Amino acid sequence: MSKDVIRSLKGVAVRHYKNTEDYVTETMPEPDKVYLPCVQHMGAPCTPVVKPGDLVKVGQLVADCEKPFSSPVYSSVSGKVAALEDFINPQGVRTQAIVIEADHKQELLETIAPPEVTDTESFLKAVRNSGLVGLGGAGFPTHIKLSLRDPAKVDTLVINIAECEPYITSDYRNVMEDGPDIVDGIDLVRKYVGKIENVYIGVEDNKPKAIQKLQVLTQNKSYIKVFPMRSQYPKGAEKVLIYETTGRVVGDGMIPADVGVIVMNGTSIAFLAQFLRTGIPLISKRITVDGSAVTTPKNIRAPLGARFADIIAFCGGYKREPKKMLMGGPMMGITIFNDNYPLIKNNNALLCFGEAETKAIPESACIRCGRCVRACPFQLMPAAIDKAYRARDAEKLKALYVGRCMECGCCSYVCPAKRNLVLTNRLAKGFLREQASKPAAK
Repeated sequence: MSKDVIRSLKGVAVRHYKNTEDYVTETMPEPDKVYLPCVQHMGAPCTPVVKPGDLVKVGQLVADCEKPFSSPVYSSVSGKVAALEDFINPQGVRTQAIVIEADHKQELLETIAPPEVTDTESFLKAVRNSGLVGLGGAGFPTHIKLSLRDPAKVDTLVINIAECEPYITSDYRNVMEDGPDIVDGIDLVRKYVGKIENVYIGVEDNKPKAIQKLQVLTQNKSYIKVFPMRSQYPKGAEKVLIYETTGRVVGDGMIPADVGVIVMNGTSIAFLAQFLRTGIPLISKRITVDGSAVTTPKNIRAPLGARFADIIAFCGGYKREPKKMLMGGPMMGITIFNDNYPLIKNNNALLCFGEAETKAIPESACIRCGRCVRACPFQLMPAAIDKAYRARDAEKLKALYVGRCMECGCCSYVCPAKRNLVLTNRLAKGFLREQASKPAAK
């Protein structure tokens, strides 16, 4: 197996369940309290710049970090800082959360104004000050992504509107409701970042209305190509999307810029245009709320920091007791154990399911059918990785390129033995990191 081959010829066909695609976004009123974690991104955690008793307004900075690989946090409500609480997010990261009691006046900070942008440096500063991170994925700070080591070598921008996860329709609604902002955001990035000549908007072909709308919006912009893709999970994965749209391969240890590409989520680039027009930082998020346990599924715009309990209440409460709740989609979403967690920047869905959809099927022995190998978009061998991890064979795991796994879940989805192969891959990567951190034997 070549270490440089990463293709999208594989994957799985998942049922779409795009139940809310035609549901226009509803704006949720601010709750009585918001909980703003200081870690809502990849990178260094922020530190609160407010203290209990402080009065804050909408858009006011409440947490920041001097390190460049970070992203500031802003208040989504006006009111009073009630507390700084210890907080453990669903990934197990310990941080602080700023609790703000809303006064329900929603007074905007007086100093908010569109940023003055004249060149690349001021553009990147504005992006950093906006608080923007990747809104459809891991929360990578956008100003870092756009700060290129060699701008002259980056000639392509890929916009990710694949939205290949079942149930989620928030990016689709972004196209249908804020489509012009996507185009404006593209033009801003082209103006200030790299030497971008080509723009590809990747959209799965199960969204014909979005494809048509984008084609109309870009008909006079020859450098933008709307690129319909066959609907197959995980077309929205960064490396897969790059190969689909450009034919370029992002090899192991490389980032998209190494092959001349920047990838941005469609909602992220639309927000960028909105921020430069208004100066209002990232303080709210459009998310899909769906699942059999939700009374009234919706697409909503909610304040960052709103508890999921408040979001569910806005959607009519629970139809039945939820047996499983997910931040994100059913393939790569994060399971949460209660609805007290708050909405954060890179969360695009809240899914709540009843017992029928979540009944566990016991694992059985591997039958060596090879379905996991055929499904993996990166040509890995999950069953072999599983065997090597159980033996704690670090050298074998390296030889099997387990570090390439993006944890998309295709292997677990197709496994007839219902083995949780994606979890094993995750544990195997952690095992290798643990081994690498140990001091070398003398």
